[in-house]
Amino acid sequence: MKYKKKILKNGLRIITVPMKDNNTVTALVLVEAGSKYEEKRNSGISHFLEHVCFKGTKNRPNPGDISRELDGLGAETNAFTSHEFTGYYAKAHSKHTHKLIEIISDLYLNPVFNENEINKEKGVIVEEMNMYEDLPMRKVHDVLMNLLYGDQPAGMTIGGDPNFVKIALPKDFIEYRHKHYVASATTVVVAGNINESAVIKDIEKRFENISESKKYKKLKVKESQKNPQIAIKHKKLDQTHLVLVVRAFDTFKKESAVVSVIAGLLGSGMSSRLFTKLREEMGVCYYVRSGNNTFTDHGYLDVSVGSDNKRIKEVITAILEEFKKLKTEIVSEKELKKTKEYLIGGMTLSLESSDSFAEFYGIQDILKETIESPKEKADRIKKVTAGDIKKIANKIFTNANLNLAIVGGVDEKQKQELLKLLKL
Repeated sequence: MKYKKKILKNGLRIITVPMKDNNTVTALVLVEAGSKYEEKRNSGISHFLEHVCFKGTKNRPNPGDISRELDGLGAETNAFTSHEFTGYYAKAHSKHTHKLIEIISDLYLNPVFNENEINKEKGVIVEEMNMYEDLPMRKVHDVLMNLLYGDQPAGMTIGGDPNFVKIALPKDFIEYRHKHYVASATTVVVAGNINESAVIKDIEKRFENISESKKYKKLKVKESQKNPQIAIKHKKLDQTHLVLVVRAFDTFKKESAVVSVIAGLLGSGMSSRLFTKLREEMGVCYYVRSGNNTFTDHGYLDVSVGSDNKRIKEVITAILEEFKKLKTEIVSEKELKKTKEYLIGGMTLSLESSDSFAEFYGIQDILKETIESPKEKADRIKKVTAGDIKKIANKIFTNANLNLAIVGGVDEKQKQELLKLLKL
């Protein structure tokens, strides 16, 4: 799918993705503001601000005005906050293109910070945090990030500190927004059945008064590790959820494509090595998956598993055995080809709608300010060789790179016992 990118004089980036055979359109605004841009004193403000933007604007001052108007268009809308960016989007029939752009730009540019509404939303945020606290498959990744990055912003949760959430004031949001929601940190994407020139003109008009203040840069992540590490959060559960991780490469490194293929070999698909070993042969888990998680200045490969509390040692040992094999054995051409096809096919299947294309192009731009097409991404995967895999496996699968995060029926007393297992 072809796209067009235009950078305005104020630094705002506009991306249009025409999809003539699609009846929908998605308007997406992304900003370089997430938990990695925060400090301890305001941990969680990026996510909280995302919520507050829906509580009224200068043109739609009442809570619910935005959602009622979008519902009236038959649109779906949402927002999301990650470690490195926040996004706001709306999707509807293409006949509503310019109304969607108008609403999303209003939401992004003109929020009002009503203290009464902020105070009510505090309860919503806290309950969202409580919900995730009770989802061990999710919670274990928060434990992991803190293990990897400690007190750095990268180690803080996206939801943030409930103590800050409970005392947040309008001035906190105004100050944070003034610092981050600026033209040079913003990307606007419109994908679907659109008139590109008309859409670009509309965006230029809507965003002509956006702040042109200098973009605020986040602190660079510092990584330092000499020995295997474990973090345990004990909860009375029937199942223990663990994530076994090795530090890898950031999103800019060429080695990242190799790590993606390694992750695919380990845990992508029902014929992957760990699915076959842990589920089909050993019967110790229902889910097992592996992924390459890349950020602008750090990255890691993870394996996630949920298993019986009593069989965790077996699970860890089996995963480490597969790590070792990748260091010593050459992957067969047959298995390598299958894994590449699975990864490329998964990307292709995920890119069928206007919102998926908006996110595909927009997120790349907000993170790297450069964009790869689906074909270019696929070509990078295709170029990975069995030799590349063995070389990178020997680089990342080391004792000093191992990290284990656990949530479930394991306690601190077992920590030393588990540490002894973390050897390659």
